[in-house]
Amino acid sequence: MAKINCTVRQASSNLDAKHYDTARLREEYLVENVMVPDEINMVYSMFDRIITGGAVPVKHELKLEAPEILRADYFTQRREIGIFNVGGPGTVQVGDDAYHLEYKEAIYVGRGDRHVIFKSDDPEHPAHFYFCSATAHRETGVKKVTKKDAVVMHLGSLEEANERTINRLLVKEVVPCCQLQMGMTELAPGSTWNTMPAHTHNRRMEVYFYFEVPEGDAVCHFMGEPQETRHIWMHNEQSVISPQWSIHSACATRNYTFIWGMCGENDDYNDMDWCATKDLK
Repeated sequence: MAKINCTVRQASSNLDAKHYDTARLREEYLVENVMVPDEINMVYSMFDRIITGGAVPVKHELKLEAPEILRADYFTQRREIGIFNVGGPGTVQVGDDAYHLEYKEAIYVGRGDRHVIFKSDDPEHPAHFYFCSATAHRETGVKKVTKKDAVVMHLGSLEEANERTINRLLVKEVVPCCQLQMGMTELAPGSTWNTMPAHTHNRRMEVYFYFEVPEGDAVCHFMGEPQETRHIWMHNEQSVISPQWSIHSACATRNYTFIWGMCGENDDYNDMDWCATKDLK
């Protein structure tokens, strides 16, 4: 039986966050232990009730049971899930159907009464499944998605240290999602900044999951209101929760990749309130 750890985090006020020290910022927004062998670890956030987590099946396959806070017979009874594989090859079994995922491939699992099980092909090179989940109002099926299916955007430049490719994989143009949107942004070698110029979006919240960060390197994630910014230092395979009132941007000691997951009442990817760099404080 899978070891499932689920913690609950309350939504926090932008006014309160102004007074948080480093330890409190990390306690409220940073998710450090996402990928642990033979465990499913997740955080249930009261920001739009998103769940973010990871599963690493090594010696055992891992069944995604519904944590107590859901009061559900199945994890997907009232929820949709987006799952990315950021490790070795593996399989996500949804009900009676199995979907094989290679590195950086994803699957959308819509609402429905069926079990979700994570498996690795090789325990020496286990799959690392990262997932986000949002509440869903209808059943929408299951679909595997690769980068060739994605809506792709190339932004930035090497001169600005933010040349990057945004792969919008689990969005309404690709899968029949309810409110969840997920994608993967890959920074080119020599680029370290993401999501510049920064922005907020009051109709959605977001979670960033950073990976391909080598041992010894780090990511400095910037958050907070545009005129009240804060920072959190992060390492490989860690997540950070971004409230709707917060910017979400980062600079690292080298290039990296991150997965973004959003949910809220608006599924328009381009609905953002931009913040001019000169106005950030």
